[in-house]
Amino acid sequence: MRVPSTKMQNSFGKYLTYVEAGEQIIVTKSGKDAAKIMPCYSADSVGEEQSDYKSSSGWVTYEAFLELTEDSEKRFELIDGVIYNLASPSYKHQHAVGELFGTFYNWFKGKTCTPLTSPFDITFMKEQTNICVVQPDIVVICDKYNLDEMDNYKGTPTLVVEVLSPSTRSKDMLTKLELYKQCGVKEYWIVDPINEHILVYSLKDNEIVNNKTYSKSARQAVYSDVFEGLSADLLEVFA
Repeated sequence: MRVPSTKMQNSFGKYLTYVEAGEQIIVTKSGKDAAKIMPCYSADSVGEEQSDYKSSSGWVTYEAFLELTEDSEKRFELIDGVIYNLASPSYKHQHAVGELFGTFYNWFKGKTCTPLTSPFDITFMKEQTNICVVQPDIVVICDKYNLDEMDNYKGTPTLVVEVLSPSTRSKDMLTKLELYKQCGVKEYWIVDPINEHILVYSLKDNEIVNNKTYSKSARQAVYSDVFEGLSADLLEVFA
């Protein structure tokens, strides 16, 4: 992101939030690059975990988040006023996403609901002052009427799939579970490529009404509760 020096001086706190979230800022003066502001990581923060960083400064508004994502080539999420910089996925992560999305694509072909894969922004209107934006690995949307004229989606997916990475494990299993539970998602799959199992949560009225674990070691297939007949072979998902 490139920012004129005068703009930086007037809004330093805002741009510091961007830097904390992993964005690199080039400060320009008279049209030329003058300085570079980069995030500072601890010595033991390396690899994939370094990329998933949340800002520590105050509440980030939805409007500020939109400004950041408009000017950045990185991918970010906004959950309860906190910016998260999304990590680059591993091979196992992408393989699981590809296998599941292929199954979803074929099963939903010709049906009312539509599966989509990341990057695709899902905007949750939790409250008027708390708008959250996430990019799940896979979503199934049945309310395409919530797409606006720019094809931006501000609705509630029926099913959400997140594939765990070392840096996103806590966020996906705790923060996002709570977000999806509160915002009306009916089913949430948490895919664990390391332990080779899938957790399926059935959600209703801000509660977890059921949860099941499907494991590759047991030679199981994973089954959806909300879409009867939708399943995926874990031997293929975790091949």
